[in-house]
Amino acid sequence: MSSLLLAAFPPELAGLDAAPPAGWIAATTGVGALAAALETARLVAAHRPDRALFLGTCGAYDDRLRVGDLLSAAEAVATSVEERLGRAYRPAPERTRWPASWALPLPAQAVAVPPAITRSEEGARLLGLLAAAEHLELAGVFAACHAAGVPVAAALAVANRVGPEAHAEWKANHARVSSELVAALRAAGVLAP
Repeated sequence: MSSLLLAAFPPELAGLDAAPPAGWIAATTGVGALAAALETARLVAAHRPDRALFLGTCGAYDDRLRVGDLLSAAEAVATSVEERLGRAYRPAPERTRWPASWALPLPAQAVAVPPAITRSEEGARLLGLLAAAEHLELAGVFAACHAAGVPVAAALAVANRVGPEAHAEWKANHARVSSELVAALRAAGVLAP
């Protein structure tokens, strides 16, 4: 059997797309929860992995995390600022939370998955009540793996603070923190060298 190593786009695999560790199949899901769910479901059906690991960068909502921190996703929480403000609601039967189903040797944090990148400080504060970090694809990846019965985990590197300057900060840091995340997972034995 093999394991599936996923990221939204190639730079977040930090070279593992060109040379995946033994026993791993590396692939990208695309950006956004819907694209990630569809591509993850396709990859799981095609490869029938024994487990999946998603690697990515994320934004920190507050001082619980700093740029450069590494974390594992304890759970992915689908949400939005409008929902937190009470201006939108989800039907009761809709599932909004998916836990990680295998453990990584990184501090675990809940990760919010809004439909778009949060740019306001108010939005960061509201979503920070649910989670420590923000990521766009994780709910889709976790939902697809849960539906297929494939154990899933996610390792994320904080590339920015969520807010008005997030994109510029992410651009400045994402390549470096992605490489640091891969190095840490190799050192911990999660990814064979």
